[in-house]
Amino acid sequence: MHSAVVVPVKAFDSAKRRLAPAVGPEARAHLARSMAEAVIRAAAPLPVVVVCDDPEVRTWARSLGAEVRWTPGLGLDGAVEAGVAWAADEGYDRVVVAHADLPLATGLRHVAGSQGVVLVPDRRADGTNVIALPAACGFRFAYGPGSFHRHRAEAERLGLVVTVLDDGALAWDVDTPDDLVLPSGEPVADRMAALTLAAATPPAGPVPPLP
Repeated sequence: MHSAVVVPVKAFDSAKRRLAPAVGPEARAHLARSMAEAVIRAAAPLPVVVVCDDPEVRTWARSLGAEVRWTPGLGLDGAVEAGVAWAADEGYDRVVVAHADLPLATGLRHVAGSQGVVLVPDRRADGTNVIALPAACGFRFAYGPGSFHRHRAEAERLGLVVTVLDDGALAWDVDTPDDLVLPSGEPVADRMAALTLAAATPPAGPVPPLP
């Protein structure tokens, strides 16, 4: 199947405000940016379209090689629908929609599937961290608390087969201070710093032969 990935990205300086009791504004913006970058890298080799309404995010996304759909005033649901519509217009069969706050994401291709709707709920089985679906199926998104159940119902309304994928890495999102420490005990900020460093470090060349 010919698949693309849609990633909605909020303005970094206004993202993750629920972390405010534990994280200052600059650190929140940096964390939001680094998590979003990790998700885009996890999408490879699938093409990515970032939906946004912030100039800084637009420039950042293009610097990573992503397509950008400018979606001011549409809200999260409308922005995602615009991204999915772009993918359908470009001839993609399936779309993976992934949120930008998944610090453990290392791959998204396995979520794409080949039929119906694939849902990856958050670890509380309440939100929808990742969803894959046919690009032209007319799916109506309804994010927010309880979205996993609404999205499952929407897939059933459309007569689409539903697969729920239990993926511990993609189930971990970051919304509240309690989410800032991973199950391993590692702070999310430390993991993001390590991933950023790894992405910026060129691979070592071949070891020269001994004389």
